[in-house]
Amino acid sequence: MSLINTKVAPFTANAYHNGKFTTVTEADLLGKWSVFVFYPADFTFVCPTELGDLADNYATFQKLGVEIYSVSTDTHFTHKAWHDTSDTIEKITYPMLADPTGKITRAFDVMIEEEGLALRGTFVINPEGDIKLCEIHDNGIGRDATELLRKVQAAQYVAAHPGEACPAKWTPGAETLTPSFDLVGKI
Repeated sequence: MSLINTKVAPFTANAYHNGKFTTVTEADLLGKWSVFVFYPADFTFVCPTELGDLADNYATFQKLGVEIYSVSTDTHFTHKAWHDTSDTIEKITYPMLADPTGKITRAFDVMIEEEGLALRGTFVINPEGDIKLCEIHDNGIGRDATELLRKVQAAQYVAAHPGEACPAKWTPGAETLTPSFDLVGKI
């Protein structure tokens, strides 16, 4: 069953955020766009490249009213230790959620049960708490924050313009489509 257009399941998570331990729940997602980025583990190889890329683009996401949440099955203590020892991870100012029980990871269907780790899952969530985008990668395939940003912009555009759709490679300001009977077979 697809998670698209379903509500984020209730959760409570400890997080490391801006030098402090905090708590994040599904209620914190309401009223703004959110992106959940699941990754296998702290102190690994591909993960810091992705999380650093998100940190480098975080201000742009913030300008669009989007909060980023990275999530792994590590603890919030491990997130702090990684943040304190890695030049790349030190750049992160978005919340790093801890999911040591795997409850959130399972709810988003990205748990590798035999390893207790998450697949590389990316989820865009609208201000109502509905999942609008879901991508799951093999753990050897890193993600690109600028491509994610384009997809968030497309999701926001479609939400603000009912009846329109964004074609492949759409960027803000580009032409959109208005699906109708007249377009069938014309594209």
